[in-house]
Amino acid sequence: MHEIVGFSIPKESSCRQAESVPVDSAMGRTVVGKAVTGKVFKALAEALVGFCLASGMAVAQQTEQQQPEKKQKEDIPDAPSASRPFPGNLPPSSAPPPSNPRPSNSGNPPPNQAPRTEANPASPADANSLPEPTYAPGVAPPPPMKVTTVPAGGATEQGGAANEELFRLRSNVNQVVVPVMVKDGSGRMVNGLLSRDFAVFEDGKKQNLNFFTTDPFALSVAVIFDIGMADVAVQKVNQTFSALEGAFSQFDEVSLYTYSTSVSKAADFAAVGKRLTAALDSLRYVSGRNNGPPVTSGPLGPQGPTVNGVPIDPGSPRVVTPPKESHVLNDALVAAALDLSKRDRSRRKVIFIISDGRESRSNASYRDTLRILLSNGIMVYGVAVEGSAIPGYGQLQKLHVPLLTSRVGYSDILPKYTYATGGELFSGFSRDAIETTYASALGEARNQYTLGYVTHATPSNTHREIEVKIARPDLKVTAKEGYYPIGLSR
Repeated sequence: MHEIVGFSIPKESSCRQAESVPVDSAMGRTVVGKAVTGKVFKALAEALVGFCLASGMAVAQQTEQQQPEKKQKEDIPDAPSASRPFPGNLPPSSAPPPSNPRPSNSGNPPPNQAPRTEANPASPADANSLPEPTYAPGVAPPPPMKVTTVPAGGATEQGGAANEELFRLRSNVNQVVVPVMVKDGSGRMVNGLLSRDFAVFEDGKKQNLNFFTTDPFALSVAVIFDIGMADVAVQKVNQTFSALEGAFSQFDEVSLYTYSTSVSKAADFAAVGKRLTAALDSLRYVSGRNNGPPVTSGPLGPQGPTVNGVPIDPGSPRVVTPPKESHVLNDALVAAALDLSKRDRSRRKVIFIISDGRESRSNASYRDTLRILLSNGIMVYGVAVEGSAIPGYGQLQKLHVPLLTSRVGYSDILPKYTYATGGELFSGFSRDAIETTYASALGEARNQYTLGYVTHATPSNTHREIEVKIARPDLKVTAKEGYYPIGLSR
């Protein structure tokens, strides 16, 4: 018996014997069914094997036909273009050579390459270098790349020159900027005014405003401490330094100065932070002037030399004159103003001085000091202490001082500077009053109306008077009283 897929197929002789078995017999029907099923599966298997052999022969014939076609396609070169040169292994062509053939390497060498001789053989780099590309007739080779060699640490600025020009701000050298403070009858700041509410006059002529803003400005502030006051006043001010530091914003820059008989710079301009705190802490231990009477006696006193209390020249007059003390407020303002003139013009420049306002024996006069302040657009704000803090005393001192060139002593000159520069003077009797004035003064300096116009004045030492008027008579306007055109060229 042969086993095919689990069925028993009888031999041919057995099948013949099975034909004689009756059809209606149950056993006969089983044997005949198995024989027919075996023949069907055998035929299917033979057909499947024949189909696989025929498919393999067809694939082989198709592959043999495609190989010559592929080889023939690879032998056809690409068409030349302006950006792709001819390959170096082109088949010989019957076309005539170009009128200006490219010189070969066997001729004269390039200008920057020595000829190849026995003494100067070809280097390995020349042997391994790629052959020069050949271009189609009439097609120019692409231009060489422009390579710029930048020295170490340098950088080319040609790429960003066009973009930088777009963001470059140009300022008119004849532009005059006038900060203006507007308050009502009770001393409160007035907001909401427009440019049409203001009128600016220069030497009596009305100017056309080309700039107006109410935005706050970052400040460059020079703080000046008068340590020539009475010691009780100096110690009162020293206790308010924490409030002074808190009155500045993170965008402000501050410098510190002290003065008495001379001017000293305690700290250069820097943002509010540890440096300012350290500088203020160092000033807490500074003492003021002794409140006792001046010393007018001694062997070498003003009355002349004495021996055992008896004058050597009895006939000489005895004149007792207390020594003069220097209180160089003008020199302190000049030192701070010169440093402020070097700061960024986009900031509002302010001198904030804490003093009793006394001036004596400065090298700079009032006129010269005011000229420097107005030429650089610097505003002076002050806190008056001691006697100058008496109500109404500062108003009396706003009277104009004769423009003297000699070094003379003024009683209280601080209100004159604040009035002329558009600032304000605050009074502080107590510690709390002084701390309150810090925030008020710096807040007013930062938040003002800012007007601008173009003047036709040329840079000179001639003083130009400015007057700012407002349409509402019930409001008080505070602005600088003029300027010097010499500052426009800065």
